[in-house]
Amino acid sequence: MTEQSGWRFSDDRGQQSAAPRPPERVLAYVQAGATLWDLGVRPVGIFGSDHDGSDPDTAKTGTLPLDEVAYAGAGSSLDAERLLAAGPDLVVAVSYGGGHVYGLAPETAKRLEERVPVVVLDVSQARTFAQIGDRFAALARSLGAVDRPGAERELDAARQRLRAVVTATAADAPRVLALSPASPEEAYVARPGKWPELRVLTELGVRVVEPPEGPGVNWATLDRADTFALRPEVVLADIRAHAAPLEELRGSQAAPTPVVPWNPEPLYGPRDHARFLGLVADALEAARVS
Repeated sequence: MTEQSGWRFSDDRGQQSAAPRPPERVLAYVQAGATLWDLGVRPVGIFGSDHDGSDPDTAKTGTLPLDEVAYAGAGSSLDAERLLAAGPDLVVAVSYGGGHVYGLAPETAKRLEERVPVVVLDVSQARTFAQIGDRFAALARSLGAVDRPGAERELDAARQRLRAVVTATAADAPRVLALSPASPEEAYVARPGKWPELRVLTELGVRVVEPPEGPGVNWATLDRADTFALRPEVVLADIRAHAAPLEELRGSQAAPTPVVPWNPEPLYGPRDHARFLGLVADALEAARVS
């Protein structure tokens, strides 16, 4: 696309944003900003959700240079003026379905969209990890980023290594449990089919444990005893700032198991995803020799 033709991008609500030239000052929800950074787009600012505080949650920021990227805040502290303080010419947000902008009050999102183009990408469970990644990559290319074959090769190598580790452990595959500690006595245990990143693991052959049926679409809420009765041999533990510490949940009685730091709001760039797959492979190998 040439500058003369202008910039256009249709988001996952079916709404088209347009500008005379590709935007250069991108403000993004933290997950989107960190993903775009991995894809070669430097955001000028990021914002959080109601789960976040006055400082950016480093579990979500990937390799973003936080000393160079402004943090506008999160939750009720956000209004349109605060979001526009960095002078963005594009806002990138995410949605978990229905086109609703995650992390912003509807009125704030409406006022923002009256002032600056807003692109909303769907990161809901209705999509595969690859589909979401492709949408971020398409947006990055529209903003002038170039494809990086080296990053894709890293990702392919990480997939191949994880498949090889899974094959080597197939006779006695370690049981992998993804959870978010709620307190020393309770955990939210992820239902693997509801999380695009966990579905990638199961597709690669990883034995991700399914919690019991019951209330909760994405998570099963279990007490400590029921959580560890699932006999995890590898734990994917939510490391976002609002999650409780895993060690408090495990206590001194639980058997030690390899732990993979897990961000349930994953980054969709190839290098970030490759790093996560590599950590899972490391943990499976550690579980095999323990």
